[in-house]
Amino acid sequence: KAIFLDRDGTVCEESIYLARAEDLRVFPFAAGAIKSLQNKGFLIILITNQSGIGRGFFDENALSEIHDKLIFELSRQGAKLDAIYFCPHISADECVCRKPKAGMILEAAEDFQIDLGQSWMIGDKAVDVETGISAGTKTALVLTGYGQNEAEKISEKADLIGKDLSEIAEKIGKYF
Repeated sequence: KAIFLDRDGTVCEESIYLARAEDLRVFPFAAGAIKSLQNKGFLIILITNQSGIGRGFFDENALSEIHDKLIFELSRQGAKLDAIYFCPHISADECVCRKPKAGMILEAAEDFQIDLGQSWMIGDKAVDVETGISAGTKTALVLTGYGQNEAEKISEKADLIGKDLSEIAEKIGKYF
């Protein structure tokens, strides 16, 4: 089983086209929430649309530096990501990986032999919830990032809604 996490607005502060590692701001509750989910036996897999690459705002090396910093910041508090999947495409590319399509989750499920019916997709946008539904996971909407604005249009579709990743982790923990 796995937790699929959106990045911006869920694990770290929302930043439109985050292009530099020094601008990454991990939420203070993120590592504790991730660690508690790991302790429940979940793999933790980050899935993130990164159309800034397709738009030429930054390249894969810059994204790698951002993710290295994210991994470091989480590990300092005992949390770890088992994998990171990203989509570098813009919507017009019509790829299979860009959320709300389920390509990144399906790839991870194959790579890690994940039972999607026992897994969760957590994010702050309607596309995150839609991605989880498409992939056959349970879904959770956090109210950080864009979550407050997205709640009205998606709340009836999400299995859980919480003020942040920490609250969602606590609610999921009650299931397992």
